[in-house]
Amino acid sequence: MDNNNRNTNLVPKGTLLIIGGHENKDGIADKKVQSVSDRPLEILKEFIKVIPKKDCSIEVVTTASSEADETFEEYRKIFASLCSGSIGHIHHDSRQQMLAEDLSDRINTADGIFFAGGDQLKLTSIYGGSSFLLALKKRYIYQPIVIAGTSAGAMAMSTPMIFSGSKDKQQLTGEVKIAIGMEFLKDICIDTHFVDRGRFVRMAQVIATNPTCIGIGIEEDTALVVREGNKMEVIGSGVVIITEGFGITNSNILEYGTGERISIENLNVKLLASGCNYTIPRHSPPHI
Repeated sequence: MDNNNRNTNLVPKGTLLIIGGHENKDGIADKKVQSVSDRPLEILKEFIKVIPKKDCSIEVVTTASSEADETFEEYRKIFASLCSGSIGHIHHDSRQQMLAEDLSDRINTADGIFFAGGDQLKLTSIYGGSSFLLALKKRYIYQPIVIAGTSAGAMAMSTPMIFSGSKDKQQLTGEVKIAIGMEFLKDICIDTHFVDRGRFVRMAQVIATNPTCIGIGIEEDTALVVREGNKMEVIGSGVVIITEGFGITNSNILEYGTGERISIENLNVKLLASGCNYTIPRHSPPHI
């Protein structure tokens, strides 16, 4: 068997933590998304917990954020209170700036990478095709690194990746815009703040464009822990909504640009709460 064939069967040794945004950061229950029975800081504690070293090295990537320094400082304080070790800050405002900086040593020694929220298209347009992203993917496949993302940082982990489609326009065919994400998960579309911002319809549009793709909508203060590339466990105070289109029998997705409202028949929807598991089905060969 040649190397290319062997690569299609690789099981990632790394772990992904995909967060729906607005995760608890102060240890006090947020009445908007949590009840008194929930566990504040659960998700960020999980990020530290799944890193296999106590004195871990963490890099916080704030490139998606328009308030990079404030965002980094917020996460730095939290992670410093939860673990010993170093906490670094990675931020780029342009692709040119990123290409001029050699981050190989930091990426190769980090135990955890955390992508903060903001604008997911900024992440992909700056890091797509870069040695930074390639090194990170290699580490995810071959080593037990933990890669986390919240809000836009979570959406950018998938392909396809939604980058536009407002609540007002999501019902119109063709008004949801997608791009290639960072591809830690393929044939998977991740959307965040899912229930709070009413994003189910825009996810359904994405699935209708290619029913091979599975939609994963994650509510605030909720996350998925992904092991071995396809085994998911829900944690946090909200729900995860899985949308499968394998059984779609009819849709008007081809009527884009006409102002028609989207219609789709026979979507399959699953609602998963904390402790539930989901295994991504393999309907096409995995690839890196």
